[in-house]
Amino acid sequence: MKAVIPAAGFGTRFLPATKAQPKEMLPVFDKPTIQYVIEEAVASGIDDILIVTGKNKRSIEDHFDKSFELEYTLKQAGKTKYLKQVQDITDLADICYIRQKEQKGLGDAIYCAKKHVGDEPFAVMLGDTITKGNTPCTKQLIDIYNKYGASAISLEKVPQEKVERYGIIKGVEIEQDVYQIDELVEKPPVNEAPSNLAIMGRYVLTPDIFDKIKETGAGVGGEIQLTDALAKLDKIYGNTFEGKTYDIGNRLEWLKTSIEFAMDDEESKNDLINYMKEIIALN
Repeated sequence: MKAVIPAAGFGTRFLPATKAQPKEMLPVFDKPTIQYVIEEAVASGIDDILIVTGKNKRSIEDHFDKSFELEYTLKQAGKTKYLKQVQDITDLADICYIRQKEQKGLGDAIYCAKKHVGDEPFAVMLGDTITKGNTPCTKQLIDIYNKYGASAISLEKVPQEKVERYGIIKGVEIEQDVYQIDELVEKPPVNEAPSNLAIMGRYVLTPDIFDKIKETGAGVGGEIQLTDALAKLDKIYGNTFEGKTYDIGNRLEWLKTSIEFAMDDEESKNDLINYMKEIIALN
């Protein structure tokens, strides 16, 4: 299975940091956000990845490309640990790139992958969303696709006051954590939301989604919304992820995620705890 990673957005909620730097390249603790996404794809058994980019996204390509000068410098300095880290990034997967020439929404970004994907099911992994769990989120969706032979999307229960930030589904739970979806609505007002089950940035889609995107006009925000195209599919399933999803779409969530990931690092954990205690005491 191939994976498509949309990474063409302007990242306006992170300005001015994203004026010339893609939001997908903002570090979460010690790695760019998009590297976590690609590592999840690889852990799910996927090594053919298409990243849909836009202007000012060249640093994404540079990050996963081979860096001869850096590798040579590290080798000459005997810094084998860092050399291996750099080489491992380059060897993660086969990565291709295509540009979304105009900002028309997530649905249009996915449509850019049509020729690369062909007539096969494929994964979609948003470049500003990280997941963490015993079984990779995308692998769980692949398992659902293999069982039911239909598209599957990742879901998470969100507080009522946050439903208008996400695509929301209405469905019937047919087994533990798996829903047969009847309705999808993009960013509904709280009083019109069919549930609090939100779509959380991971999908496994059948290739007929491209026809549905082509039939879909502009929706919320004047953009071609993937959620509107998903609603046209004959059958689609949802899975409440057995793990945690981190939406790095705004500055506060990005900062909290970075702190949480730093707490998983044994070298940083104690110093970070002591520092936060000092900061809290001063405030």
